[in-house]
Amino acid sequence: MPNFESDLNITDMKFIACLLLAAFMAGTAFAQTFTLKSNSLGGQFTNEFTANAFGCSGGNNSPELNWSNAPAATKSFAVTMYDFDAPTGSGFWHWIMVNIPGTVRELKQNAGDTKANLAPGGSLQSVNDAGFAGYLGPCPPVNDAPHRYMITIYALDTERLGTTASSSGALTGFLLGQHTLAKASLVVYCKR
Repeated sequence: MPNFESDLNITDMKFIACLLLAAFMAGTAFAQTFTLKSNSLGGQFTNEFTANAFGCSGGNNSPELNWSNAPAATKSFAVTMYDFDAPTGSGFWHWIMVNIPGTVRELKQNAGDTKANLAPGGSLQSVNDAGFAGYLGPCPPVNDAPHRYMITIYALDTERLGTTASSSGALTGFLLGQHTLAKASLVVYCKR
């Protein structure tokens, strides 16, 4: 006569082993997600990071950014900051930095100031939509609904993107689309 108690225990153990394996695999996949974080930003920009132009009187410091779990084939990174809600019909590019070496995992606060020499060696900052290279903090129109600013890190399959300091956000975005292995974003809000 078969021993059902032993059969159930073996079946139960196989089921539990399968569940544990699935949980391990899911946890491993989750742990490998390319991730962008900032130790200096929350859900809204503070005055330290807003523009000191266009009627705003902020500190115009670019935020500290750090990232992890980039794809193994990453040769360089790029960072952009874009305002979806700018009343231009095409948004507004606030910050574009490319050619960040593939070994770098952090941008220091104020690395977007081209005179501060805090950007990683070899990186290139292109013109924002205000017409100068480097970071321009948020300064949405008074009484507008909160604007959404997307800060994105791109893991790229090339060491040099092929842009220059005068390349537009649109051209840079096009080339990023050709070389992106993975990307991660933060959305931060600003209202005046």
